[in-house]
Amino acid sequence: MLNFLPPLLLIFVLYILVVRLLGKSALAQLTPHDFAALFFLAYVAFQPIQIDTYLQSFIGIIGIGLTHYALSRMSLMDGIKHFIIGQPTVLVRHGVILPENLKKSRFSLVELLSVLRTSGHPRVKEIEYAFLEPNGDVSVIPKRESAPLTPADMGMELPYQGIPLSVIVEGKVQHRNLSLIEKDETWLLEQLKKQNYTSTLPIFFAYVLDGDDTIHISEYPPPN
Repeated sequence: MLNFLPPLLLIFVLYILVVRLLGKSALAQLTPHDFAALFFLAYVAFQPIQIDTYLQSFIGIIGIGLTHYALSRMSLMDGIKHFIIGQPTVLVRHGVILPENLKKSRFSLVELLSVLRTSGHPRVKEIEYAFLEPNGDVSVIPKRESAPLTPADMGMELPYQGIPLSVIVEGKVQHRNLSLIEKDETWLLEQLKKQNYTSTLPIFFAYVLDGDDTIHISEYPPPN
């Protein structure tokens, strides 16, 4: 009954290792060959595994879940966390692209320029640092003189605007969010009456800004 479990877990761990060896670039931008490699790896890896009963499926799910949990715990250990998770790679430093790091990461110059344009930083000279993160994302830190001007740079102090919290979604009261702003359904219905609503049913979406008791309401669109 359990003969399938050790090969399943071994193939699961091996699959993770191979994906890790494919490099962070495979996760950053799925090119056709990256997609094909990941797809066929999964197909080849798990094709031999025979799951014939619900019990085997149940045991397999638990086994993979526990293995994933163990790998997650191991990723917190100093000695091996860099191998499991990886670490950032500097692709641009002080406005200069680092070809050696691109080569080590198997990240092409074309892909890098595409990501920089997408992130709104087409001029490499205006970038202080660009990191290829372990999850495949590219983090861009612009130079100080090229960074967007903020109110703090201009010495302006803006009033707190609060976070929008949904209080009605598709006609249903969101009690959890009401409790976050220390309100209840009675208060909500009173506020709706002030806007000529006798029920929550006609309301598609309504939210309140944290720190502001004004309710912003969107009704259901009229039928076509």
